[in-house]
Amino acid sequence: MSEMPRPRRPVLPGAAHFEDLVGDVDPSSRSEAADRCAALLVRGAHDSADEAVVARVVTLAESEGLDTLADLWAGSPADSLAGCLWRLYLLRSWVYADPAAAAREFDAGRTHTPVHEVVAGVEDPPGPDEVRQLVDNVLRGVARGDFADTLYRAAAFARVVAAGRAHVGASHAATPYDSDLSAAKLVTMAEQLEQAARLESDGLLA
Repeated sequence: MSEMPRPRRPVLPGAAHFEDLVGDVDPSSRSEAADRCAALLVRGAHDSADEAVVARVVTLAESEGLDTLADLWAGSPADSLAGCLWRLYLLRSWVYADPAAAAREFDAGRTHTPVHEVVAGVEDPPGPDEVRQLVDNVLRGVARGDFADTLYRAAAFARVVAAGRAHVGASHAATPYDSDLSAAKLVTMAEQLEQAARLESDGLLA
């Protein structure tokens, strides 16, 4: 079965580092930490204080893994920087967890839905390595600062995979209903990413 991984909140030692960032553990403080970290990672640092936080976040990601960052972003709204990073993380996590299914569904989806040019340039048919590379190339836009393009490309990828899952996923899911529901969730994610991309283009995504 090739379900998208469900949001989870692992108990990781790295969580303590985020508590240190805000000096508290209440929900509002965690939300502020999520927003601040997401903004710094997407927008970049503006002063030495920001640079210090970015350095701590990067160190945490390297030492504890992206799960810790994702745990911080998991409850954020879809139309926020933190919520966007959570959805990008989910896509990448699923592709890396089940690259064969990702390749199968992406290949099937290309025959059933228009493929945006920025996600069309993969081998035909794409293998697991090609799809992993595609997702990584899409997400490199975060580092380059072209965040709206990154969101549009991720949305296009999600739409193609959703179409593929709706057509071939039933043979790999417990029931056709499970496959259709999973595909529908991917379409919802694509719509959320597209809306966030429009907000980003208008300078309204925060």
